[in-house]
Amino acid sequence: MDLGLKDKVVVITGGSQGIGKAAGLEFAKEGCRVCVCARRQEKLDAAKAEFEALGYELFTMKADVTKPEELQALAEAAAKQYGRIDVWLNNAGVNQYKKVVDYEYDDLMRIIHTNLVSVIIGSKIAAEHMRETGGGVILNASSYSAVTPIAGKAPYAACKSGVLSLTRSLAAEFAPYKIRVNAYIPGLIRTEISQTNIERFGDSMVRDIPMKRFGEPEDLAKSIVFLASDLAAGYINGVALEISGAKRCVQNPWYAYEN
Repeated sequence: MDLGLKDKVVVITGGSQGIGKAAGLEFAKEGCRVCVCARRQEKLDAAKAEFEALGYELFTMKADVTKPEELQALAEAAAKQYGRIDVWLNNAGVNQYKKVVDYEYDDLMRIIHTNLVSVIIGSKIAAEHMRETGGGVILNASSYSAVTPIAGKAPYAACKSGVLSLTRSLAAEFAPYKIRVNAYIPGLIRTEISQTNIERFGDSMVRDIPMKRFGEPEDLAKSIVFLASDLAAGYINGVALEISGAKRCVQNPWYAYEN
């Protein structure tokens, strides 16, 4: 299927590893011009080398999404490099297992600013560029924690729930500018961040998934690219696509394997 994405300019926050990098590579395969940011230069350099080894260009920029001026600089650099911004993925996120009573204020603010405030600011910046060039697509990373919160990750889950509400609001606010806004909800995806918990609790965690396996970043990448396509998903707006292998779609997801 022709997704009509050739030469589209895609900006991905937190795009040097995991889901963001996999999505960037899938966009590159569609002929897009991909720009990513991350906080660590060595991760950006490694991602750039990986893309180039596969024959794809990757524009990288070191940026901290909790700093609005750095998000603004990212957008301006991408637009200067390629002339416009067509797709913006608010993908960057941080997580921490800790009881709320044990949080220091600075750690709490880091969770909130990375997972929610940066999505608001990033969306605003992206929309300002897109409305000058006739529209675009904004995609926001939520989490299964927004579907079923987790004790020990309360601030993270609250932020990701906020992302779902924000996505619906922005879909309505940005529609006059021909900007679609959707979210994606990853289930248990095997990434650098989740690997430790998978190693510790994998058997119990996979029991909740009828497909009996963890997701890989590539499982999300094609769905993210689909949502970005006006040809394939042009009437999809203000929704959240769950990509979780049917995690907890029923109360007893193991039933069919044991009966």
